[in-house]
Amino acid sequence: MGDDATARLTLRLGGMHCAGCAATIQKALRRAPGVVEANVNFAAAEADVRFRPAETGPESLADVVRQAGYQASAVADDAAAEATAAQDQADAEAVAARRRLVVAWAFTAPMVLLMAAHMLLDLIPHGRAMLLYEAAMTVLAVPVLAWAGGAAWRSALRSARRAAPNMDVLIVLGSAAAWLTGPLHLAGLAGASFAGVAAMIMAFHLTGRHLEARARGRAGQAIRALLELGARTARVLRDGRETDVPVADLAVGDLMLVRPGEKIPTDGVVEDGRSTVDESMVTGESRPVAKAAGDEVIGATVNQSGALRVRATKIGAETFLSQVVQLVRQAQAGKTPAQDLADRVTLWLVPAVLALSAATLVVWLAAPEAVAAVADRVRPYVPWIPASQEIGRLSSALYAAVAVLVIACPCAMGLATPTAVMVATGRGASRGLLFRNAAALETLGRVRLAVFDKTGTLTVGRPSVTDLVPVPGVGEDELLAVAAGVEALSEHPLAAAVVEAARRSEVAPLTVRDVQAVPGRGVTADDDQGHTVRVGRADLTTDAGIDAGPVAQAARAAQSDGRTVMIVSRGQRLLGLLAVADALKPGAAEAVAELRRLGVEAAMITGDNRPTAEAIARQAGIAQVTADVLPHQKADAIRHLQQTRRGPVAMVGDGINDAPALAAADVGVALGTGTDVAIESADVTLVRGDLDALVAAVRLSRAASRVIRQNLAWAFGYNLVALPLAVLGLLHPVVAEIAMAVSSLTVVGNSLRLRRR
Repeated sequence: MGDDATARLTLRLGGMHCAGCAATIQKALRRAPGVVEANVNFAAAEADVRFRPAETGPESLADVVRQAGYQASAVADDAAAEATAAQDQADAEAVAARRRLVVAWAFTAPMVLLMAAHMLLDLIPHGRAMLLYEAAMTVLAVPVLAWAGGAAWRSALRSARRAAPNMDVLIVLGSAAAWLTGPLHLAGLAGASFAGVAAMIMAFHLTGRHLEARARGRAGQAIRALLELGARTARVLRDGRETDVPVADLAVGDLMLVRPGEKIPTDGVVEDGRSTVDESMVTGESRPVAKAAGDEVIGATVNQSGALRVRATKIGAETFLSQVVQLVRQAQAGKTPAQDLADRVTLWLVPAVLALSAATLVVWLAAPEAVAAVADRVRPYVPWIPASQEIGRLSSALYAAVAVLVIACPCAMGLATPTAVMVATGRGASRGLLFRNAAALETLGRVRLAVFDKTGTLTVGRPSVTDLVPVPGVGEDELLAVAAGVEALSEHPLAAAVVEAARRSEVAPLTVRDVQAVPGRGVTADDDQGHTVRVGRADLTTDAGIDAGPVAQAARAAQSDGRTVMIVSRGQRLLGLLAVADALKPGAAEAVAELRRLGVEAAMITGDNRPTAEAIARQAGIAQVTADVLPHQKADAIRHLQQTRRGPVAMVGDGINDAPALAAADVGVALGTGTDVAIESADVTLVRGDLDALVAAVRLSRAASRVIRQNLAWAFGYNLVALPLAVLGLLHPVVAEIAMAVSSLTVVGNSLRLRRR
């Protein structure tokens, strides 16, 4: 591995209390030696780090986080083990949060009753009784701030020492300032006592944190739900005996026995038996899929009607389910441009609010009449907001300054994008729509042109030979034998059709050697007499000096009907042609029409000949066709469309030839039924391989983008409106704290709506 090589690491984080904490960790990681890129996801409590192994390692990076005052551990390679560890950590933090919440309200509830009795019923008289009332409020607030709020104090002190104040600094300063008015008032200093308000601020803050954590947990349920699909044990045949073993103990090659109603333990191939399998939980396909000997099956899917013997082919991290989980994790760890903006604002919001609170205190002390005059002008427009009472200059100044401290909400901005991304990618995974990163989720919704490959994308991808046209003196069996001999070693769907036709006709393929693919044109080989055999486009034959005129008319007729023509020659002798037809996928035309209704135009790029391509395009309802292109020309065509069209361009394909174009497009969409190379090159994978899944992916992307915009508008708008009102003394500090908590819950709740998409 060279010095410039990079690796990726996911760290599970603990101890974060707000988006400011996430920004602090991210800043520390990005400054660490050897780190190329680092992104921290507050909602997922994870950090995605790309680093140079020659300069640093996982434990060093975890130490960077610990030195910043937080917990960190490397995410386990075993997805199930990692999910268990993450769940244990989340459960422990939830229990601690609930304990703090209960203690806080155990002391705050009596204070609320006392305050209500005093303000609403006037049951507490003035004089000595009033003094006892103020003392009780001051004393009862101590355990709320000191014990229940202890974690907030520790977090605030750590961030203050690092000169990177977080949300807890605002809460601690606000509640501490409010509480100090209690002892000062008891000591005889002028001003009102806000000690009870201090306890309420902390209690509502802890309530908001508890509810927010629960809501965030719901947003992150997608991965846990996926992992829970897996089987726990497998029944295997070893040494002639049936044995139940944990799935973790399976080995590649194990023969698994799966009865009706049982989950298939891991990915494999059916060796014996016939059944139908419910794959809806991992592919989104609602209809059971028939399985027989030779068919692949996916771990965690449910065998329905018959017993199967399945040979395990993948285990652990290599299984389909584990790869899906990893892809969802990767997507949730990424960031959209909108989130980068929110993170930059969050990083500066807490220092800005501290400065604003200090300025508010000074202005209220220096010119209370001027500030009150402005507040009086604003008050008629916000009659629902409780205004401050006449409590004196110092108390009014503290009242407004504390409200400014507790009203600011960086958490809402920090949660606006990641919660939406988490819910959307999780929802997509449950429907067989896999997004590689957050940027792909956002970009797909803005696509205005979708470019489709033909074979295997718009068409079924399982063509069959429809015509055999030998030249005079050549029999059909000879023509088919030569073509099948050359195509037998090719993986192209058209080659499989030729080989299958020879098998059905009981024709033995010609023995050939040195088979070579000519990209975009066909295949060549040598026979046992040293003759070059060619199967492919007409120019593959004519470039060798062979006249293809005798079959030209038959070729044009076949191509006009949408069939693909393969010219066959041996040495310098023309043998004839084969015509292969590939039917349009069911639902392809409807999907193209639905995309058009969504404002997404469709085009086709294919290496097939123009007449065949145009015939399929007409059936699909596509007007723009680019045909006869080589693989690298597909990528060039995509780049040309990007330069001439407005909006992002998506490429939809499934084959190796599509990989360059998938990578060149703004969003590459691969069908899950395609090759691994194509899927690896793509930003979005449609597991089912149906084009109606593309429509669903576009809709989900647009819904997620809409929710992100709504969340950011609320988060930014809330702070822009609430902070000036707090400065003017028009927000009670307790109401401000409640509003702050509600703003975070609103953002998370809005994101959770995506679970219904």
